[in-house]
Amino acid sequence: RTCQKPRWDYRLQLVPDQENYEKDEKVKLICPEGFQPSFTEVECQTESPSYDYDTPVYKEFWHGRDSRGAWVPIQSSVECIEVLQVDPETLEISSTSIKLNWTCRFPDACQGMRAMCRLAVPSSPPCEAEEVNGEQMLHGQEGTFTCSPLQPYTQYSVTINLTSSTVIYRKNERTKETVPDKPQELWLDPDRGSLRWNSLPSCNGEIIGYQLSITARSSGDSSVLETERLRLNGSVTELRLPEHSPGSSYAVMIQGLTAAGAGAALVREFHSSSGSPDTPRPEGISCRSVRDIAPSQGTAVLPLRPIARGSEAAGEHQLIVATTHNGSVIESICSGQAQLFNASTYLAAVLNLTAPTDFVLGDGSRGRGQHNAALRPGCDYTALLRLVRLEPQAEKFTCVCYSFSV
Repeated sequence: RTCQKPRWDYRLQLVPDQENYEKDEKVKLICPEGFQPSFTEVECQTESPSYDYDTPVYKEFWHGRDSRGAWVPIQSSVECIEVLQVDPETLEISSTSIKLNWTCRFPDACQGMRAMCRLAVPSSPPCEAEEVNGEQMLHGQEGTFTCSPLQPYTQYSVTINLTSSTVIYRKNERTKETVPDKPQELWLDPDRGSLRWNSLPSCNGEIIGYQLSITARSSGDSSVLETERLRLNGSVTELRLPEHSPGSSYAVMIQGLTAAGAGAALVREFHSSSGSPDTPRPEGISCRSVRDIAPSQGTAVLPLRPIARGSEAAGEHQLIVATTHNGSVIESICSGQAQLFNASTYLAAVLNLTAPTDFVLGDGSRGRGQHNAALRPGCDYTALLRLVRLEPQAEKFTCVCYSFSV
């Protein structure tokens, strides 16, 4: 007339812990920290005996004390259940906050809950994160807990415990990445003929690369612009500059990249060393002139020459027209940053330019995505002959500008 030790949840601790229990013997059940048994106390019970060849056979079963203090038959296994349930589907993590929805499954056990966030590991230079101060009391059977403000790409320990310091929920979460900080150093190494910069620390996210835009101008012909946009691996901190004549200038923009995107840009301008101190530096864009401007017909003649040489000579040359003389706008159009197909900037023609030719701008001809629109009297114009070359990790734009007014 005894009960064998029940084979319930392996995490359950029975007090007293023994192999057999007498009828009506009460046993306390204890779960690990953060869990609660479906019954905190059980007792052994046996039914009236049945007889097998005059031998009494007792059927054992268990009763459990419910939340009202009544003893009820246990229909299934007793398990250790999480006191506090956090739905992972509703967990919201941004670069500056962690937000979770919680539900207490044993309201009597959730009195005086306190929630807090702390750094999971101590911060160290150069990515120093401030500790999160303060705690939040949680009330009721369900609610929301938010940790903020937090540092991006940093691991935090989210803890909810009872007044007795019993931890009922603990989990480490990492905040999401954000764009990296602005690079602080960029210099030209004259001995190596290359740009160099300091690698960015992975404080806001893993540095997956660097994005550079290099615009070169020559003092010999300031109507020619060469822009190269590159994306380099995060381990690269040096880039050789293309060869140009003495007196060339380089406008360089560099940005760090994380999975969240590109950060703020550092912009610097450099001048290549020259053999003579009298070699002039290019002051700005000085576009070529045009001829035969006819306001009544809305046309002008551009003396075009191929930009490319050798194997690239047959490359498509784009002719872009903009109603501006602004140098910075012209540079952005050349490097593909300005949007085409609007009233002030448009694609007039695409040419297979292999030899010098006179092109009539404004004759009204149309092509696929092209419109050589008539020029309007009283307007300033800049025409850009642009050659685009695409490589796996780089885009190269070479432009010759023509400037005039109608």
